[in-house]
Amino acid sequence: MRQAGRINAEALAAACAIIRPGTTTADLNAAAEEVLARYGCYSPFKNYPGPYPYPASVCTSINEELVHGIPSPKRKLKEGDIVSLDCGTVYQGFVGDSAVTVGVGEISPVARRLLEVTEQALEIGIAKLVAGNHLGDVSAAVQTFVEGHGFHVTRVYTGHGVGREMHEGPSVPNFGIAGNGILLRNGMTIALEPMVLVGTPHTRVLPDGWTVVSDDGSLTAHFEHSVAITPNGPQILTKLE
Repeated sequence: MRQAGRINAEALAAACAIIRPGTTTADLNAAAEEVLARYGCYSPFKNYPGPYPYPASVCTSINEELVHGIPSPKRKLKEGDIVSLDCGTVYQGFVGDSAVTVGVGEISPVARRLLEVTEQALEIGIAKLVAGNHLGDVSAAVQTFVEGHGFHVTRVYTGHGVGREMHEGPSVPNFGIAGNGILLRNGMTIALEPMVLVGTPHTRVLPDGWTVVSDDGSLTAHFEHSVAITPNGPQILTKLE
């Protein structure tokens, strides 16, 4: 899983390296796929079942698009956009899954603060992934931090267990009550992914059947890491190091 995670981080880094005005979301997908191919890997996102098989290896979601945006050669990034990249990797039967949101050129103060808060919420949630804590401790920590900065967490889409499959139990909401939920144990591997919205917790799905957007059109951000719970504390598996 650590190797799958490192490859996934490399794929995301390759996509992030070409983010600039004029780059298409299909270019981002191709950059990540090139890395996966080099290691003989594939993305579990591609052909994932839904309203129709998901057609790409990376979800590319721009501005008000929270998750599951579909790459397209017609969709060009613009100065001031923020784009969320969510990628998965299968390596020797194990999955790495992570996401990042990046600004395109100069972004607004609100967008910059949104990215900072969402990434910090991920760090705060990861710190709670300790044996003996409850799942609600993680969810409550993310929710409290995000809402304390005036933003909102989605009530519909969640993090999840990850391992030999991309989506395993347990479901990990971005809201909850401390002390509630299952007891965390060493050896669990969790994909924690704060999904944060500026104006509302409510979302809707676009007619393409996949892309989830904020209901009020406000900006959104998404950060994710796959994390192992160990006797030495939480270990992030989806890092380049």
